[in-house]
Amino acid sequence: MVFSLINKLVDGVKGGVKGALEGVSDIGSAIVSSVKDAAVNTLKGVGDVASQTLNSAASIVKGAVGGVADVGEATVSAVRKVVRGTIEGVMESGGKQDEAVRGAVGQALHSAKDLGLNVADTAVEAVKGSVGAVKQVGGDTADATKSAVMAALNAAKDIGGETYEAVAGSLSEGVEGAKDIVDAARGKNE
Repeated sequence: MVFSLINKLVDGVKGGVKGALEGVSDIGSAIVSSVKDAAVNTLKGVGDVASQTLNSAASIVKGAVGGVADVGEATVSAVRKVVRGTIEGVMESGGKQDEAVRGAVGQALHSAKDLGLNVADTAVEAVKGSVGAVKQVGGDTADATKSAVMAALNAAKDIGGETYEAVAGSLSEGVEGAKDIVDAARGKNE
């Protein structure tokens, strides 16, 4: 039951984002608003969004990245915009900040891997996109940074190989405040 709901959510968002972006001359600037709108519209029918935030955010990112890829815009920058639009939409729909950030950032890295994008670069952009979204909706950006960095590290660990070290290094260098979070996480993992 849950799996079929998630598939419907992914497919619905993918179609909505693809439809919103087709024929748009400046797709890059339209991504955030179209993903945000798709998230809000999709979550209207979910009921208690707060209890499903992590899975909803991940499903929206997966669908939106698929829609963006279908219109030929599968780039690291586009993934950042998808993350931002997802988190803004989910939080404005009543979703919890921490779970929205974790779901969106984690899925962004998995989607980047599936599309053959640089996962370490995507991690940096996804974290920045999540912090920008939380700032936009008036949330706690320090907590968002920590949640996003940890979600990126966990997703990198799941992906395996040398991805974890690449993501940890990129986050430490590319995201303000991430180095201390990464160092603390490495201390736990060693």
